[in-house]
Amino acid sequence: MKNRLLCGGFPRIGWIAIVLTVAFLFEGLKHPLFSSEADSTLPEIKQLTVAQKTVTRGAKRRRKKKVKITVAMLDDLVKSKQALPGRLAALPEVPIPPDNPQTEMKIALGKILYFDPRLSSDGDMACSTCHSPGLGFADGMDRSMGFREELGRHSPTVLNAAYNKVQFWDGRSPSLEDQAKGPILAAGEMNNTEENVIAFLNSIPAYKKLFKTVFGRNPDYDDVGKAIASFERTIVTPNAPFDRYMNGEMNALSPKEKRGLILFVSKASCSQCHKGPNFTDDAFHNLAVPQVGPLKEDLGRFNVTKDDKDRGAFKTPTVRNITLTGPYMHNGVFTTLKEVVDFYDQGGGVDPNKDPKVKPLNLTDGEKEELIAFMKTLTGDQPRVEFPLLPQ
Repeated sequence: MKNRLLCGGFPRIGWIAIVLTVAFLFEGLKHPLFSSEADSTLPEIKQLTVAQKTVTRGAKRRRKKKVKITVAMLDDLVKSKQALPGRLAALPEVPIPPDNPQTEMKIALGKILYFDPRLSSDGDMACSTCHSPGLGFADGMDRSMGFREELGRHSPTVLNAAYNKVQFWDGRSPSLEDQAKGPILAAGEMNNTEENVIAFLNSIPAYKKLFKTVFGRNPDYDDVGKAIASFERTIVTPNAPFDRYMNGEMNALSPKEKRGLILFVSKASCSQCHKGPNFTDDAFHNLAVPQVGPLKEDLGRFNVTKDDKDRGAFKTPTVRNITLTGPYMHNGVFTTLKEVVDFYDQGGGVDPNKDPKVKPLNLTDGEKEELIAFMKTLTGDQPRVEFPLLPQ
């Protein structure tokens, strides 16, 4: 028993943790830690090369040693509750800001506002128009239709947006509350004014009553944002197969999906940016994505910061519920996950400002299939949301 549990006098679980952690630290290079070749007799095994210090006759030197990481070893790591590279984990409780606590009445009011097209200038567009429950809380289009024109970007999902540190592809909103207010006033989207919105809400007795019940005052535009944000914080998707696996249900992922997870944190380098419980670093990267749509150029984060390093950089989207939220990328240029993986595998596109982390991956066709199989395990329980009765 002792020999099975110890490796060189150190617990086997400890070695696994060290191996995966070192792999993650180096995955932004040329991924030398994880070999592209698998043992032909054990398809679950991925090769891991770790530089270890050795001492020979008093002089230190380095040599490479191959350590085989198997699905069984990954299982052991998860069972031991040690962190995976990139701090990948099951979804935690939704963070609630102290200045906007959740209440049932506030959530109900936010839901009504979310679905009410009368908040737009022409009465045709609601939040739910571009973020529909039946379409993964996005709209399923390459790029959204705004106020009588096609917009330049793909509609990001509201699913698990409660975990985001910033909102929108360019991160221009620091909170859900701020994000909820933006599209209503945006000329290209709902094209309304704050004055018109408040006048409309005050014209509906039922709305006035709801706002007084929830906030103790007549309709106020900041309170509109708070109510919608409270509703959006209920739009979360727990209990994905990956979550169940991380919580100890070892059979929640198949061997193929587990091999995809190993690739995700190693050779494919996905967890460099798609990290944390919500599989995003909330940061901005230029991948040199091909420009399509009505915009000749989209400078992304640069439009917010005016910093040259942010030219063409966009927020890392979550990989959770990825099967429900296509097309993909900020402009919807890719229709399938295979196209996305192929794009990353070739090292992204061509742009002098491209993020240096984006490099060719040299994935095999089989590895691509495993990687996609793992990403599909990130689809969780979908919230059941029915269209509410609108106040008249």
